[in-house]
Amino acid sequence: MDRDEPRFETGRSAVALARGVVRAAVMLVLLLAFGMQDAHSQSCSVSASSGSYGAIDILSGGAVDTTSTFSVNCTGTANQTVRLCVELSPGQTNSAGNRRLAAGTERLVHELYSDASRTTIWGSWGLATTAYGLYPVGTTYDLSLGSSGSASATVTVYGRVFANQTTAGPGSYIWTMTTAPAASYDYKTGSTSACPTGTRQATSSGSAWTATVNANCTVSASSVNFGSVGVLASNTDATGSITVRCTNSTPYTVGLGAGAGSGATVANRKMTSGAKAVTYSLYSDSARTTVWGNTIGTDTSAGTGIGLDQIYSVYARAPAQITPAPGAYSDTVVVTVTY
Repeated sequence: MDRDEPRFETGRSAVALARGVVRAAVMLVLLLAFGMQDAHSQSCSVSASSGSYGAIDILSGGAVDTTSTFSVNCTGTANQTVRLCVELSPGQTNSAGNRRLAAGTERLVHELYSDASRTTIWGSWGLATTAYGLYPVGTTYDLSLGSSGSASATVTVYGRVFANQTTAGPGSYIWTMTTAPAASYDYKTGSTSACPTGTRQATSSGSAWTATVNANCTVSASSVNFGSVGVLASNTDATGSITVRCTNSTPYTVGLGAGAGSGATVANRKMTSGAKAVTYSLYSDSARTTVWGNTIGTDTSAGTGIGLDQIYSVYARAPAQITPAPGAYSDTVVVTVTY
């Protein structure tokens, strides 16, 4: 019996040790499991956000707006809210520091906004992407994960090409930003979560915004008024004007038709009043020696657009002729700008 007792006690000690090892193993597994859960607590991604302004009527001088979207996806602890500090990099900028689209040496200033009224420019702190010096503030976005522990959202970017850039020439314009949209993020925990914050970061593959400016011209004309005349015993002169606006560097010609009078030519146009007519001519020079017609390379006027109004004087003359019956005489001449 004396020999048996030590073996019994030894057996109990062995059992107790074994149980202790089992408990330690269970605790270790639990610690590992909690560690894995914490590492997986937050994971966010953002997609690229490219946009197109399409074909811009640059000569109108108005602003051009468009929108684009990108997606945000986050997973983590259920019912937590993730605060994302979302940034858009400056990309290429002009000398003043604004975002700008480029086509060779041509430039178009544009900006990206976080609101539909386009009053808050979407900048960057320089945390997850390049800092935007002029607008060093991104956009705060909160994403509630809900009971599933995951959520996604679509975020809108509001773009605008600035007004009054009529001197930009034709071309295919592009602006790019790398690794943006981008975001730093963390769980929202009260005032300490104010952006910029978060040690985790998500970046996209980059975005591109485009615009096209096509060669274009607009034209308007003022009336030529000879006034009231008694008899046409001598030359009667008058002037008018033509205003042409063509995109920068665009060559063009301005031609004047023969008018609506029956049998009229560019050398002898006709103002009419019923069946009666007064002959007149239009010239491109003040001496009234160069008839202004519509044959390109022969009697048209040529110019190159600058994106602004270019004014051409029209010199009119009704030569001495047999005066027809009194009345109001008129004609309509078509102005054609070829570019």
